[in-house]
Amino acid sequence: MTSDTDRSPWAIFLVFLRLGLTSFGGPIAHLGYFRDEFVTRRRWLSERSYADLVALCQFLPGPASSQVGMALGLFRGGYRGLLAAWAGFTLPSAIALILFALGLASHGDALPAGLLQGLKVVAVAVVAQAVWGMGRSLCPDAARISLMAASCCLVLLLPSAWVQVGIILLAGLIGRYGLTPAQTTAHEPLPLTLSPRAGLLWLGLFAALLLGLPLLAQALPDPTLALVDAFYRAGSLVFGGGHVVLPLLQAEVVSPGWVANEAFLAGYGAAQAVPGPLFTFAAFLGAAHHGPPTGWLGGGIALAAIFLPAFLLVAGALPFWEGLRRNSHAQAALAGINAAVVGLLLAALYDPVWTRAIHSPRDFGLALVALVALMVWKLPPWLVVLGCGAGGWLLAGG
Repeated sequence: MTSDTDRSPWAIFLVFLRLGLTSFGGPIAHLGYFRDEFVTRRRWLSERSYADLVALCQFLPGPASSQVGMALGLFRGGYRGLLAAWAGFTLPSAIALILFALGLASHGDALPAGLLQGLKVVAVAVVAQAVWGMGRSLCPDAARISLMAASCCLVLLLPSAWVQVGIILLAGLIGRYGLTPAQTTAHEPLPLTLSPRAGLLWLGLFAALLLGLPLLAQALPDPTLALVDAFYRAGSLVFGGGHVVLPLLQAEVVSPGWVANEAFLAGYGAAQAVPGPLFTFAAFLGAAHHGPPTGWLGGGIALAAIFLPAFLLVAGALPFWEGLRRNSHAQAALAGINAAVVGLLLAALYDPVWTRAIHSPRDFGLALVALVALMVWKLPPWLVVLGCGAGGWLLAGG
């Protein structure tokens, strides 16, 4: 038995705050931390229900590990529990990255020579590791490897956020009609507290914002509205987890000159050194935004905008998951989308990550050492980030 106190938003916030302060290692590691905490230790739900929840959040666009946390908070404490879980898991890394952006803006010239270059180089290793891991699991056959390669080439030839959206939609159609549907497995119903009517309301709001914000931003040329539109769209259209948001965010903030590419890559490198979800990189970008808004306000707006789709999709999709998980055609479409997002991430590995970070044999060597440290030595990402920062400084002459 659990008391009402255990289900209070404050209790849920404290549980997730501890995870937000200690969960290093990226989305896959986060799911492991959640399983240990909520299945093994606290027994909030069964092993099979947890696996089903992870499957749902991987099916949805957005940050899968954060969405699992939101759903756990929703099961435990309703909508307030969802917000408490998100805040506890997200705010530590978001605050750290906003502080880094402010420090970079005011004291960037005082940083040791080579430190920022080291942070840009470590991004090469981190994205390369993500491409390799996702490619092995999401592109296991010739059809999906081909779809991945075609997606990569197309986005390199036509670098645009809307082209990326088109690729995702086309890949879903190709998967729906060209890939073998996945086999469904035994499962237990999730502990739902939402009605289908509420789910439709949240899904309708998600779609209305996705379609309406770009039109509103064009009709009312306000910088804050433009910022909300850009980050909401990025959070709505990312399948596959945190690293895949990189090409969308780069197209949204670097191309129009909101954030310098050097700062973009340095912030992305720093995001690997903090615990919690990688989507908090948006807080760095909002704070580094040439504004207005900028600083704490810009960081908060960007953070809220990129996570808002996740709130709406989790609350909207949960009432319909039982039917969706039994739909083999939906699973096949998702397989096509997942293959395409590996291609998008591979394109991002080349441009902007590689082209803006690797300028010399020393940079290549440092990136190679970082990749080996991550994939072979299994060092934690935060330690590799610190090592690359120190390595960049030493290679620049100390």
